[in-house]
Amino acid sequence: MIEVVFQGDRMRRHTILAAVSSMALVLAAGAAQAQSAQPLSVGATVQGAIEEGDLTQAEESYRYDDYAVTARAGQRFEAVLRSGDFDAWLEVFPADGSTEAMGSDDDGLGEGTDSRLRFTAPEAGTYILRARPLSGLEGGAYTLSLTERPPAPRAPRPSGIRLGQTLDGELSARDPETDDGRPYDAFSFRARQGERFAVSLDSEAFDPVVRVGRNVDGTFVQLAENDDGPDSGLNSRLVFTAPENGEYLIRVTPLDAAGTGAYSLGLREGPAPAPSQPIAIGATVEGELTESDGKSEGDTPTDAWRFEGREGQRIRIEMMSDDFDTYLELFDENRVSLDEDDDGGPEGTNSRITFTLPRTGAYIIEARAFADGTGGYSLSLTEVQPDRLPEPIAFGASLQGEIGDGDPRDDDDRGYDAFTFSGLEGQRIRATMRSGDFDTYLQIGKLEGEFSALADDDDGLMEGTDSQLNFTLPEDGDYVLRVLPLGSDGKGLYALELIDRGPQPMAGSILIGSTAWGALTESDATTDRNTHYDAYRITAREDEKLLITMVSNDVDSFLVIGREKANGDFEVLGSDDDGLTDTHAKLEWTAPDDGVFEIRAGAYQHGQTGVYALTVEKQP
Repeated sequence: MIEVVFQGDRMRRHTILAAVSSMALVLAAGAAQAQSAQPLSVGATVQGAIEEGDLTQAEESYRYDDYAVTARAGQRFEAVLRSGDFDAWLEVFPADGSTEAMGSDDDGLGEGTDSRLRFTAPEAGTYILRARPLSGLEGGAYTLSLTERPPAPRAPRPSGIRLGQTLDGELSARDPETDDGRPYDAFSFRARQGERFAVSLDSEAFDPVVRVGRNVDGTFVQLAENDDGPDSGLNSRLVFTAPENGEYLIRVTPLDAAGTGAYSLGLREGPAPAPSQPIAIGATVEGELTESDGKSEGDTPTDAWRFEGREGQRIRIEMMSDDFDTYLELFDENRVSLDEDDDGGPEGTNSRITFTLPRTGAYIIEARAFADGTGGYSLSLTEVQPDRLPEPIAFGASLQGEIGDGDPRDDDDRGYDAFTFSGLEGQRIRATMRSGDFDTYLQIGKLEGEFSALADDDDGLMEGTDSQLNFTLPEDGDYVLRVLPLGSDGKGLYALELIDRGPQPMAGSILIGSTAWGALTESDATTDRNTHYDAYRITAREDEKLLITMVSNDVDSFLVIGREKANGDFEVLGSDDDGLTDTHAKLEWTAPDDGVFEIRAGAYQHGQTGVYALTVEKQP
């Protein structure tokens, strides 16, 4: 829970007696992260605590506090999280609302279990900085600070390195830095397509990480990396196969952003790839990894299996072993990696790849251990149902369907049905999926290209395992709605409904010194967490101090104040959940400048609706 200190006595729980007007003023749907995040300014240091009542990651693996950081494109930051109560962990999430972290740090401060995360904003926007323990629901007090870092030193022209050469170097604070704040040295070499190289990086001063990539329009594009090679302690060993003719770059970096010191870098001719054995689609083979096998690019024992496939053919590769943690990688005939998997298969440490072949020809499967394991394994290669064109679905439609063995499978081996619809930018849609046979799951993505989910939902209906996905279309075009089970073994009947919730209504207004009576309803806008909210605009002067309260006997109140930026993003300037009582919100806030601001009065819990009273007044 983020500590916010309020002045004055706590108000008693209110009972709303007045009739509620029919107006329900709604605001644009935003990311759940941004709505629950406290603003954090450059140069600020905040005291907080991870404790019961804080937001909890799925399956209750850890509690966390989120902070909103507004950044310019290219702005560089350093966040430091210190705690004497837990092992600190920092994550940063992108401005587009993605739930995939763009950076993280555990012990980067180099002083025990405190964290230091350096990150660079790729574009202007509001980023989410997450403070949390490394794992578990236990927490405690912490201190979080955010500072702006100066521009990175200009990257010099890479030094050359030749095959068979070993060079000595030193990383220092004067070197150029990666986007996550790690110093690096760069070396270039030329290679022909299919050439195989062994790169070694050794240091007693820091834990080294070697990266190989190419310069594309002035940007380093990584192709391979290694942290700890087998039998080399913390030193790095990387076997790399050049996918095409040209110049390649080796980057010498530390695992820890604070790492500096002397190192040696070697470039040698790589070992021959593991000889491939034939496997037919539809076959299952028994194999064994031994120390005498060929080596992978990570220099671990590997068996290679070769098969012929057709363009558009969808295949599934599964590897199982009782002796080691399996790992699969799929290559084309030029040894260019196409896909890989560690634990995607059933029963823990087994592997599975589901993939659509891009062209007709030969492909190679590398079967190996995740680490340096050996032993027996089973490998199967099967053809699965290819993707099929989605069926059109109209807004307002309700239909019955079934997930069965004959349906196409996604990359997680789940059968699915797909439906397509057209929509306009800003249009709000709602999809609801129910099933008595399996735990439902919904995904939405664009029609063109490889399917990639823009939004998804598991149990958003809050009625057991049924799903409800609320989504605002980002642009005009055609979209795909996928309906599927949450687990790969799910199948059976389902019901699906798709409705058009129309464009986003405009926010209303409220005068300072007045109370608005409102109601959260099913027709209101919702966040990605399926929480409803209304919006009110106020006009305030710089340094004007306001007291904003939201009282409701029907919903767990949640308040946010902010403003819309020039690019359309909503900048969060303050928020509160239970500042008044356990379910009533109170926010004491000072306007940073003259302007129009927006108050968002919403429910903290999924799907809650009901009446509330919102009061905005000057602080006494």
